[in-house]
Amino acid sequence: MLDLRPVGYVIGLLVAVLGAAMILPMLIDIAEGRDHWPVFLQSALFTILSGGLIAVACSNGVKEGLTIQQTFILTTGVWVALPLFGAIPFVLGETEARFVDAFFEAMSGLTTTGSTVLSGLEELPKGLLLWRGILQWLGGIGIIVVAMVFLPELRVGGMQIFKSESFDTMGKILPRATQIASQISSIYLGLTMACALCYLALGMNAFDATVHALTTVSTGGFANYDASFGTFSGNMEYVATLFMILAALPFVRYVQMLNGQNEPLFRDSQVRVFIATLAVLVGVMTVVLTQAFPQGVERSLREALFNVTSIMTGTGFSSVDYMGWGPFLVSTLFFVGLIGGCAGSTSCSIKIFRYQLLFASIRMQLGKIRSPNGVFVVRYDKRPVDEEVLSSVMSFFMFFVLTLGLLAVALSLTGLDFITSLSGAATALSNVGPGLGDEIGPAGNFGGLNDTAKWLLSLGMLLGRLELLAVYAMLTVSFWRD
Repeated sequence: MLDLRPVGYVIGLLVAVLGAAMILPMLIDIAEGRDHWPVFLQSALFTILSGGLIAVACSNGVKEGLTIQQTFILTTGVWVALPLFGAIPFVLGETEARFVDAFFEAMSGLTTTGSTVLSGLEELPKGLLLWRGILQWLGGIGIIVVAMVFLPELRVGGMQIFKSESFDTMGKILPRATQIASQISSIYLGLTMACALCYLALGMNAFDATVHALTTVSTGGFANYDASFGTFSGNMEYVATLFMILAALPFVRYVQMLNGQNEPLFRDSQVRVFIATLAVLVGVMTVVLTQAFPQGVERSLREALFNVTSIMTGTGFSSVDYMGWGPFLVSTLFFVGLIGGCAGSTSCSIKIFRYQLLFASIRMQLGKIRSPNGVFVVRYDKRPVDEEVLSSVMSFFMFFVLTLGLLAVALSLTGLDFITSLSGAATALSNVGPGLGDEIGPAGNFGGLNDTAKWLLSLGMLLGRLELLAVYAMLTVSFWRD
């Protein structure tokens, strides 16, 4: 019989940690002098107590390691349980959000999607704004651990190709995960503090600098203003772009750099392809914007650089309403959101390495057609790739396209138009943030959607953040057999 106690123990501990994090926005509300702070006190006490009781109740089943079956359940269970408790401050707080809206906001935060149902952000208590930032920051560091430790073990979507360099953990997943998390925490915290200091130096107030640093380094995209990053301009856009790029690179390379190994980062093929792809896209968009709008080369470059980087890394900030850029650029941005950053980063979507393996596989097949008797081997970073990895990548692409289509159709059945349905499905699965159109585009939000659509999009965010296959595997009968 499947023993869920180790899973419950870990989830309980993480829920308790989430509750402890609610103390920070409570202190901010006290400092602000508003009467909103009891909301976070009540939420924190309930969350800490609930998580603690779950952990204590399951503590007698803790083992040295987790089985693969337990690990699948854990990776999915964490991203369901945490949004449930993370939604409490939105329900009890000044927004008085209905549960569907609160859960959507919390799921969007913890999956670092950045889609929001809230408006009038400037008028909200600072505690709630900080809570949104904390959710994304915690989700960002959480997905790094998942991508570096759990997904390679689960052989999800070709992630096993990174197992050897992202630490061998089979049989001792939890202890090893703790060790890896401690190594990357200092890097993640350091990037966040550096980003906040840069924002401060360029004129942001301390609160805005802190929250936007949390959501920049996590590639989350929650902002303190309805205009997103459009409230700021100039050099701040360049700083945000820099840290979005840094956050989209594999964190295992930063760990190696701390240990005196600088070469792996610069030799990593996915890093080079990511930077090259970004440069080409920005160059094309800069040329088109310069020709289409009389706004000068620098402004065109800045807007293209910031918004393309934001969409490609899945951050979801917007500095302008790019729906006015014309059909070509808007369509391009839609597909840019399906690219993503590097594996083992806070970034999301399909990921660069999967495209590399896809094109390498296509080249191999074309070679076999030209030379039937030839021997062709798919290589990644000069290493041969197993058939199992290629099969996993192809399965991921198939499931991604299939899920995108099914989710878009399901959204259209709720009454949404074609653009909203398709872009909403894509932005949820890719964890990007804004969609296309007047309603959910960069100038709008998701608050006006019907409840069914919000639940579907919340499911899409979960599927996208856990690389699809980690969730789908649990839907098979064979998974639940002993």
